[in-house]
Amino acid sequence: MLVSWVKQSLHFTRSFYFRSHGRTLGTARFASDATKMASDGQLPSLTFWDRNPPFAAVAAAKLAGTALDVKPDPKATKDYVATLTFASGDKLTGVPLILRFVARAGKQPASTLYTADALSATQVDQWLDYVHASVVTGSGLDSVLAALNDYLGPRSYMVGHSVTLADLALWGQLQGNPLWKKHKTGGAVPHLSRWFDHFAALPECAGAVEELLAMDTKKARAAGAPSAAGGAAGGGAEEKKGGETGSFDIGLPGAEMGKVVTRFPPEPSGYLHIGHAKAALLNQYFADMYKGKLLVRFDDTNPSKEKDEFVENIVKDIQDLGLRYDKITYTSDYFPQLLDMGERLIKAGQMYADDTPVEQMREERMNKVESRCRSRSVEENLKIWEEMKAGSPVGLANAMRFKLDMQSVNGALRDPVAFRCNLTHHWRTGHKYKVYPTYDCACPFVDAVEGVTHALRTSEYKDREEQYYWVLKTMQKLWPGLPNVHIWDYSRLNFVNTVLSKRKLTWFVDTGRVDGWSDPRMPTVQGILRRGLRIEALREFILSQGASKNVTYQEWDKIWTINKKLIDPVCPRHTAVEDKGRVTLTLTNGPQQPEYVVVPRHKKHAPAGTKAVLRTSSLWLDQADAKELSEGEEVTLMDWGNAIIKSISKDASGAVVSLAGELNPAGDPKKTKMKLTWLAQSDETLPLQLLDFDYLINKRKVEEEDDFMALVTPVTKFETLARGDANMRTLAKGDIIQLERKGYYIVDEPALPHRADKPMVLFSIPDGRTKNMTKA
Repeated sequence: MLVSWVKQSLHFTRSFYFRSHGRTLGTARFASDATKMASDGQLPSLTFWDRNPPFAAVAAAKLAGTALDVKPDPKATKDYVATLTFASGDKLTGVPLILRFVARAGKQPASTLYTADALSATQVDQWLDYVHASVVTGSGLDSVLAALNDYLGPRSYMVGHSVTLADLALWGQLQGNPLWKKHKTGGAVPHLSRWFDHFAALPECAGAVEELLAMDTKKARAAGAPSAAGGAAGGGAEEKKGGETGSFDIGLPGAEMGKVVTRFPPEPSGYLHIGHAKAALLNQYFADMYKGKLLVRFDDTNPSKEKDEFVENIVKDIQDLGLRYDKITYTSDYFPQLLDMGERLIKAGQMYADDTPVEQMREERMNKVESRCRSRSVEENLKIWEEMKAGSPVGLANAMRFKLDMQSVNGALRDPVAFRCNLTHHWRTGHKYKVYPTYDCACPFVDAVEGVTHALRTSEYKDREEQYYWVLKTMQKLWPGLPNVHIWDYSRLNFVNTVLSKRKLTWFVDTGRVDGWSDPRMPTVQGILRRGLRIEALREFILSQGASKNVTYQEWDKIWTINKKLIDPVCPRHTAVEDKGRVTLTLTNGPQQPEYVVVPRHKKHAPAGTKAVLRTSSLWLDQADAKELSEGEEVTLMDWGNAIIKSISKDASGAVVSLAGELNPAGDPKKTKMKLTWLAQSDETLPLQLLDFDYLINKRKVEEEDDFMALVTPVTKFETLARGDANMRTLAKGDIIQLERKGYYIVDEPALPHRADKPMVLFSIPDGRTKNMTKA
């Protein structure tokens, strides 16, 4: 419905004119006037009724860098429309009009909030008017929100792949709508709610809310906002203090709109983990922010660790993350140029061959002792270089080292290795090459050759930045035309009870502590998705961290809480009863013959469909529930009605053996304490294997000097056998459900029609509650 409206409304008028003092003026004229006024110290004045703040306009001003004087009009009433007044007396009335002005008048190009191509810009205009006219309180709001929810299901942005005025307009309308909170928490519009939460967390949007609510003392108290305004909208986003979300309110050095090129350079020596996901999504974010492009480059310079399997699965992970990259390249594409560069470095006296044993070389670097090989002549180094390229015994005994500064306080500058021999088969080039560049040698060169403008690296590499720039500058002298590359660092993503070192994760795989890289206990992208994390939750969590440089340890419950908000409103409900200690409840007035009733699989989400519930006079209950019952107690059998427990039989240990009761159709479910899940005693139920997991590491914060192998949790997989309702036979691998009163689960192995005895395997999905996170 909503999508068709967009397609049918391309006739929307795109020229806007306004009359003031007998003159007809266009938005371009206002933008020009505003620029002049700002330079004169006169800011356009944005006034509004304090009970209807222009959230979108203020957030847009922050993003565009448009300076405004924002203040409520003390004389305004409910009929007052937000107005932008200029020193000349000219006025713009209404949020859609003000948004268009703000985008054109800001320090950033208008295309930043409009998109560059004409069609997308026109679609933004369409959304501005539609949102302002339709997302309003009234009888039609439910259908409008439902249509928006469907539209945003597969999307992160209203138009294109970055923030536009359309997003800000919709966010502002929802933020100011008194009924939105009810709809958001009702569960009927999960995609719209997910989208809204993402934009509400943006520093510019959060800052706009804080600033505007602070101007209304009553609302400020209700929202917990400060009592004073946070400054003009053009002043940029407020610094967040004590919040859980990060900020992108930073600029890449030397960035030019449309010219930024970032790169995501995974090494194909394992699967991507959640830390790699942050790197990938940050590179994507900044490429989108500056209307640039993202490159994916496999850093395949170490054949001893690299496999086709890793490349294939990294490509899969990249696709799952939804990265929009310009192309995939490989460092091995540039081996010929790198070997050429190696020879030039030797001839320039910037690199020398060293056959010092590895441990001795490490000790000498630590103690600032120059190698005895440092004074080798260019001729001798070139001769050994040829031996290295041939993979001869002499070549294998040597490594090529940069000649930097062995007395530097920065250990990364003490003649690092640039090339080393390796006779292992390379996954792409086979045995063609015998000598390979190190990452420190190859990265600056390939970054420059590929036109990367900004290399994003985690702050753990901060000490190596000086080395990177030295290598690049030295190569630029020997290879004319190599451009500059800016390094920008951000904090590494750390989680409690988790190691993200690829070497350590490889140990878990190689020693059989886990069942491969996609094991649900692993912090790999495939592992956490297999555990039941939605990709939307992962993206939202990563982007909520912002581009902070502060190193923190994240709690897993944060990401699982986001995930729950996505799956709870839509996942079907089913029933399971554990095999161990299962108790039979006999209903003396139950159905004489089995009967079926059809009920919703999710009472608040009709698209989940329906299920057939079997009712008989003999039911199965969990032992844990049976233990809580007492004779004469009235309980509610979920999806049936009330029953009264007449007798309870126990064995010598106190375990309940059987129960007897009778249905009480007149009973009120609201008055019972126990709401019981149950299954009819029947061969139609199917066997289930419910698996839960614990952390692989039993220490919250693993330090660099810790022996992580001593911190491994002995037992991390827990099995519960159960029976599930017959409707679960239709579930497929990857389906997410809720087993009522047990939790959320993802199907890892579905039921097999030809193997009725083989249990369906389900993994428990953490819901973010701290008490449940000891097994996550």
